[in-house]
Amino acid sequence: MSGLKYSKYHEWLRLNGDGTAVVGITDYAQDQLGDVVYVELPEVGTQLSKGGDAAVVESVKAASDVKSPVSGAVIDINEQLSDEPEKVNTAPTEEGWFFIVALSSPDEIEQLMDEEAYLAYVNDL
Repeated sequence: MSGLKYSKYHEWLRLNGDGTAVVGITDYAQDQLGDVVYVELPEVGTQLSKGGDAAVVESVKAASDVKSPVSGAVIDINEQLSDEPEKVNTAPTEEGWFFIVALSSPDEIEQLMDEEAYLAYVNDL
């Protein structure tokens, strides 16, 4: 799991090295939600703002907004989640990713937590 950055809203981000990043929800978030039954992803081309609504996850327990951990344009979405939303539960940081964003403000990544800081944050909740 190293190399991921985390937001206080329980999203993770993995830099691709080309000015883009993959975004999804954390293992903690999917565990809190329970069995995910539906994921509403943003449209390709959508401009996201750091901390703004990006997607919606519905589970057997609740619906929850997914925030964007960075600003930028959505350049790809994980269409597999339409047919297999359970991938968010089984592999939240791998096959359960949500979207790829082209970063408009790469410096925002510095405001995200590393894994150690995120785990400490979650333990304090």
